Amino acid sequence: MANLIEDLKLDEFKEEVLKAYPKKVARKRAKSIVVNDPDAIPVIQANVRTIPGIITQRGCTYAGCKGVVLGPTRDIVNLTHGPIGCGFYSWLTRRNQTRPATADAPNYMTYCFSTDMQDSNIVFGGEEKLKQAIREAHELFHPKGIAIFSTCPVGLIGDDVHRVARHMKEEFPDCNIFGFSCEGYRGVSQSAGHHIANNGLYKNLIGRNDNYKRKYKYAVNVLGEYNIGGDAFVIEELFDKIGVDLIATMSGNSTLEQFESAHTADFSLVMCHRSINYVAEMLETSFGIPWAKANFIGAEATAKTLRKVGEYFGDQELIDRIEKVIEEEMVPVKAAAEKARKKTEGKTAMLFVGGSRAHHYQELFSELGMETLTAGYEFGHRDDYEGRRVIPTIQVDADSRNIEEITVHPDPTRFKPRKTEEELKQLKEAFDIEFNEYKGLMHDMKKGTLAIDDLSHYEMEKLIEMYKPDIFCAGVKEKYVVQKMGIPLKQLHNYDSGGPYAGFAGAANFYRDIEMISCSTIFKQMKAPWEREEYVEAEYVFN
Repeated sequence: MANLIEDLKLDEFKEEVLKAYPKKVARKRAKSIVVNDPDAIPVIQANVRTIPGIITQRGCTYAGCKGVVLGPTRDIVNLTHGPIGCGFYSWLTRRNQTRPATADAPNYMTYCFSTDMQDSNIVFGGEEKLKQAIREAHELFHPKGIAIFSTCPVGLIGDDVHRVARHMKEEFPDCNIFGFSCEGYRGVSQSAGHHIANNGLYKNLIGRNDNYKRKYKYAVNVLGEYNIGGDAFVIEELFDKIGVDLIATMSGNSTLEQFESAHTADFSLVMCHRSINYVAEMLETSFGIPWAKANFIGAEATAKTLRKVGEYFGDQELIDRIEKVIEEEMVPVKAAAEKARKKTEGKTAMLFVGGSRAHHYQELFSELGMETLTAGYEFGHRDDYEGRRVIPTIQVDADSRNIEEITVHPDPTRFKPRKTEEELKQLKEAFDIEFNEYKGLMHDMKKGTLAIDDLSHYEMEKLIEMYKPDIFCAGVKEKYVVQKMGIPLKQLHNYDSGGPYAGFAGAANFYRDIEMISCSTIFKQMKAPWEREEYVEAEYVFN
């Protein structure tokens, strides 16, 4: 096991795969495929446009804004302004779940709201149709908020969703109506949509409710958790057990009121660094709320995160409750891990998914005794790989300039640092809590492993052909291709039909699912028709 990565010679992959590309393409892709060394983390090229003609896993800016960040909200009408083709994504497909507080509480997640623009709207403009859609939504649901999302045609014809939002807010003053210029082409991937969504949350929602009533003494936000398969439910239950308020989860199982109250928290925990780090920084700058990177994926990671919360507040009674919860929760988790590990020990995995998932899920595979050979993001930036230390060196390109940069200042009346600089320094020295820091994916990957940004379809096939992993983790676009190659694939965008995988209970669920999937031989027995049927081979000789 100790020499597995060395024996596989993963460094040979880069040379082999680049042979198939034209020289110019090979030079560019070479910068996005690096052999990792956690002691001297190499530079990786990330957040650049995908090379035309290469099949990529990426989504668009609209998908990142509407689908990822705002989509999991339950009492905001999320209205797609565009043709119905884009509107399909208004009906979420990621298995985000909600749990309304009462039976009659609003839950709009199961609806697909779209203006369904037609040819005439493209020619003559669609703003009037958008206004009518807002009127209809308000009449039917009387929501607290309506968010409008621009798709590519809207940007091309010049519809101004922000102007429409202002006009309709005057018409319906009881409803917070706001827009997002998140046309799909605006950035290199869905990452641009995350940034746009973060800006919109801060400008239109965060800080509007100062009257949040706490159940417990302390309160936190969990940022970058989207409640896939019920993950946020598990996290909410854990905070309830330890006696800490979870004010806002951004944005799994979230409500408009939770967004508006996020500024009243004492501490922010960032799960998906890429999709929500902007909000974390804004909350600190405007209201004085420190943030730290957290991970609820993996039993040991969950325990470490909960202990971080206890250490931050420095309350011995809270620390004791946390330790009691960890002790109780770890009993069934260790039993599940021990059972699964008998079959999973020594197996290999590859992860190409999400903003932080390719990092977080390595914790769970490690708990199963499985080795992660390669990992990468589809919309990561260099700091997601190399750590935030490189942010000052990242050059702003033309694509980044497409995204509005908002200037945030301390709130004149509500800025209140939760901890002094001296207290933050003491917490770092005593408990190694890193504030405003993320060391990145490559820091925690072993020497000799591969980090690959924006993995192409061809590169995926070569990885499988050369190293034959026991399980491949990606999304639905790769799922059936990989399985036809005889390798099981686990979707970590939406968990297939599994989950939750967060927290202690989620870890046990993951152990069982991965034991079943990675130890199955059915995929290796699948044969294409030309592999399982006899056929006649012939040679043709031409005179």
